[in-house]
Amino acid sequence: MTSKAAITKALKFGEQFCNALADMKDAPLERPCAGGNHAMWIAGHLAVVEGRLHKMLFGIPNPLEHWKPLFDWGSTPVDDASAYPPFEEVLTTLTNLRARTMAHLESLDDAELDAPIKVSSPHFPICDTVGNSLLIIALHQCGHAGEAFVIRRAAGKKPFFNPSPELRAF
Repeated sequence: MTSKAAITKALKFGEQFCNALADMKDAPLERPCAGGNHAMWIAGHLAVVEGRLHKMLFGIPNPLEHWKPLFDWGSTPVDDASAYPPFEEVLTTLTNLRARTMAHLESLDDAELDAPIKVSSPHFPICDTVGNSLLIIALHQCGHAGEAFVIRRAAGKKPFFNPSPELRAF
């Protein structure tokens, strides 16, 4: 497997959980526990981070700079829906940003994954190359996937992953 194939698989695996977030349209502010993140914050946070990835990869301003006070590192989720953009807008924005990320990854060859990013920060040295940045974003999204699954259960929804009888017997 090539590095590009592994990064693509990791990004797509993390993307699958966005379906779990989309299923929270009826309860976007549901929390798994006191002080936990809700679906709105997770979706917005992932969108802001994806925008930061675009800044690093393309050398452009983060298109969601205006959402950073709501969703970036150090922000605290609030239970007032009026403090946030509409949930559908947040999900659509995340989906559109990820589509651009995936199109960019598709255009690269493995050697280009070792290229330095266009905009870097000495405070975030782990994201020094295109490939490292894409992989860190994939891993970050997978980490928040766990939260999304717990939030769904707290909202009374069935488990997101329901293995078939054949898979259970495996």
